[in-house]
Amino acid sequence: MTSTVLTHGGDEDEAIAALLHDAVEDQGGKRRLREIRRKFGERVAHIVEGCTDADTEPKPPWLERKKKYLEHLRDADSSTRLVSAADKLYNAREILSDLRTHRDSVWSRFKGGKEGTLWYYDEVAKILRAGGPSELVEELDRVVAELRSAARERR
Repeated sequence: MTSTVLTHGGDEDEAIAALLHDAVEDQGGKRRLREIRRKFGERVAHIVEGCTDADTEPKPPWLERKKKYLEHLRDADSSTRLVSAADKLYNAREILSDLRTHRDSVWSRFKGGKEGTLWYYDEVAKILRAGGPSELVEELDRVVAELRSAARERR
């Protein structure tokens, strides 16, 4: 994912944020964000925070988190959008690959299930597309469309 950020024009701070994008929600919440801010600076922390859908434990319900994240993404700065797009592209590719191998059983890994997960990736792509065209967003669009198509075929 970090290589995708760099390939699409990301700078050093954006690449570092890509490496750390899940650290807050998966490894300590606000405490982890403070540590990232101290070690890597305000800009990296801002991007990581922008890519975080929850910083508390236990996390809020899945749909609530995803709707809040989508709302945030609409107004996010270009760095957060870049890292988020790279993350979602990586994840969508992995889901697609797993779907081809494991068929519909892949959806059991996701709190949103099949329909919720597909909805979420469609919405992320739509929001990022509204921010203007880019090769990265076009690739995300293609992969999400392929994922939706494969989901209809693989039962």
